[in-house]
Amino acid sequence: MSGIISYVRVSTAQQGKSGLGLEGQRQAIQRFADTNNMHVIAEHVEIETGKGADALDRRPELAAALKAAKKAKCAVVVAKLDRLSRDVAFISGLMAQKVPFIVSELGPNVDPFTLHIYAALAEQERRMIADRTRAGLAAAKAKGVKLGNPALAAQNRDAAAERAEALRPIFEELAGLSTRAAAAELTKRTGKPWNAMAVKRVRERLS
Repeated sequence: MSGIISYVRVSTAQQGKSGLGLEGQRQAIQRFADTNNMHVIAEHVEIETGKGADALDRRPELAAALKAAKKAKCAVVVAKLDRLSRDVAFISGLMAQKVPFIVSELGPNVDPFTLHIYAALAEQERRMIADRTRAGLAAAKAKGVKLGNPALAAQNRDAAAERAEALRPIFEELAGLSTRAAAAELTKRTGKPWNAMAVKRVRERLS
């Protein structure tokens, strides 16, 4: 039985763009592992946008997954290609890391060349969606329609809930600390600034 490194990600900008939340991605990767006689050595969870060819600089968990895979001499597995990126340049940069990537929905035998093709198609799809959205908004504005997305607030709430759920193990560990002390510890662990109010909000969501 060969080992794999699991990598799951949701975007801070729009939760569930691929239709898979964190738990859905975990289940997809686990089903893939069970089917192909593999086992998950470690899981890396990222809550960050995948946009931009330099996104790796803003995704420390992906960098950690690469490092772990190199050390274990195994592949990094994602549920869908867009959990890595829809950017061809970014995918090319990952291929240069000399770490094999497997997209569970594509199967275990997809070579790097084919991954590049899928990435190019995904990038084109993203561009077409953006163009259609801009055209639709411009047409609506021209008709005097008041622009706004009534679903945006719900999407933002879902994204916040997803981020909170990903942090549940840490928050359970810090349950005995005050919000101020927990904020200081979270800042130390995540490398991102936390304050007492942010801790209070996440605790409320988790409760």
